[in-house]
Amino acid sequence: MAAQALADAAFVEGNYAVAFPWFGAERRGAPVLAFTRVDENKINIKTRVYNPDYIVVLDEKLMDFVNVAEGLSPDGMAILNSPLDPEEVDLGKSVKTATVDATTVALEVLGVPITNSAILGAFASATGLVSIDSVKQGILDIFGPRIGDKLAEKNARAAAAAHGNIKIGKCKAERKYPEAKKWLPTYQEMPLSLATKPMKTDSGLVGPGSSVDNKTGSWRTFTPKYDEEACTNCLMCWFYCPDSAIKRLEPPKKVGFDMDYCKGCGICEEVCPADAIEMVR
Repeated sequence: MAAQALADAAFVEGNYAVAFPWFGAERRGAPVLAFTRVDENKINIKTRVYNPDYIVVLDEKLMDFVNVAEGLSPDGMAILNSPLDPEEVDLGKSVKTATVDATTVALEVLGVPITNSAILGAFASATGLVSIDSVKQGILDIFGPRIGDKLAEKNARAAAAAHGNIKIGKCKAERKYPEAKKWLPTYQEMPLSLATKPMKTDSGLVGPGSSVDNKTGSWRTFTPKYDEEACTNCLMCWFYCPDSAIKRLEPPKKVGFDMDYCKGCGICEEVCPADAIEMVR
């Protein structure tokens, strides 16, 4: 939606623009990609953007395991959701960088840690590619029909709030990313009917059960704070946890939390009758 709103903002200013996402079967919160192209002339190319002029990172935790700046031009720019100063950020290459604490802006304006509208305000401020007024119009045009005009207006306010709170500098280039491995089988290696069985490949596990390699704890904005004294061991949290991130323990201990897989959804807090779990930033 952010990529589409940016394209709409560019269109409002008289440009051609296209935007599209790139993701699999993930639910909200998973690492995904989206691309926007803007030009004064008609755009015919429809492929992914492999050498961007700008990269926008909505979750700074992605930088720990994804080379987000791959393909970015040395003259390009990174716009990051981070409370850090640009000079404290390490993207593996030294480029012009803008940072904004979009998560805090989203929590203060929207009440939820959804940062796509706030980051658009930061993008407008950092790049000058589009104005904040056009960004707000783009948000109203794209978000409005999907989430309603009132929520779209709140998102436009989030963009405006982030617009004046960016920091610009140059990031570090110390991080070394390993070369990404991909499982690209030939058609002879694919099983009959394309029904992939559990397999271990050079790129890791594939097929059923491969989700254990995807440590979804990196998606978390809120973390459960557990009060063992208040816990009655009713196990409601264990029963309702959608990721099996809560474990039953041998007495006298009660339950434990696997932070590699806890996404911070807060269901455990909602169902706990003893108020033994509190979600904290």
